[in-house]
Amino acid sequence: MEYTLQPLGDQAVIIELGDEISNDIQKKIHLVTAYLDAEAPSWIIEYIPAFTTITIFYEPVMLARLCNHQVLPYEYACKLIDDLLKTITGNKAAEPRVIKIPVCYGGEFGPDLETVAKINGLTTDEVIHIHAGGDYSVFMIGFAPGFPFIGGMSESIAAPRRDTPRLKIPARTVGIAGMQTGVYPIETPGGWQLIGRTPIELFRPDDEIPSLLHAGDKVQFFPISLEEYKEWENDNNDNHH
Repeated sequence: MEYTLQPLGDQAVIIELGDEISNDIQKKIHLVTAYLDAEAPSWIIEYIPAFTTITIFYEPVMLARLCNHQVLPYEYACKLIDDLLKTITGNKAAEPRVIKIPVCYGGEFGPDLETVAKINGLTTDEVIHIHAGGDYSVFMIGFAPGFPFIGGMSESIAAPRRDTPRLKIPARTVGIAGMQTGVYPIETPGGWQLIGRTPIELFRPDDEIPSLLHAGDKVQFFPISLEEYKEWENDNNDNHH
C-alpha cells in the first residue's frame, strides 16, 4: 500500500493515499477504517476518512510515555501508523453495506431537474433513469452533519453548482454537483442542483449512531411517486413517535 504521512498540527497525522479521487483509493481507505473500527489502539482519539486521505488524531501525552520520551510524539505516531498499515496490507475489507434510498424526482422536490437535463441534452426521464441506475459509493461525510459525498455518478448527468447558492434547502433533498451526487441531511444553504427528495431521514441527532450513511457504504437510488413518498414519510413519522 503506497502512502505518505504528513503532520496536521501537533496532534494529528494525515495518511495520504493518492492525489486523485478513485474507487481504488476508496477501497484502501475503507480497508484501513474497517480495521480501525474493530481494533483502533488506545492512543488514537479519532480518525476521519476523506476523498484520498485518513486523518488520525492521537494523544501526544500517551505516545510520549509509550516511547519513554525518546522521540517526539509525532515521530512515534508515524512509526506506529507505519506498523499498523503493514499489518493491514494484505487484509481483505469486509463487503460494504448497501443502502437503498427511494427518491421522488422533480416537481417541487427537484426544481433543477430540468436544468440538469438541458445541460446534458437529455429528457428529465433520462436523467432520472441514469441517476437511479448508478453504482455509487460514499466517499466521505462532511460539509453538514451526515452529508454524504457520493461518487460513481455518470458523467452524462454531471452539472456545475449553481452560480447563486440557495439560502435554505429542505432536509433530505437530493442534489448533483459536478460528477458527484449527495443528499442534504438537514436544512441548510447550498449550491447543488436539486433533482429530488427522499422520505428517508439521513441524520437523527438523538440516535446512538446519528448518520445513516458512512464512508465506504454503497448506495442505490430508486424512483418513487409522490404518493409513495407521502406514504413512506408517514410510515417513518409513525415509527419515530
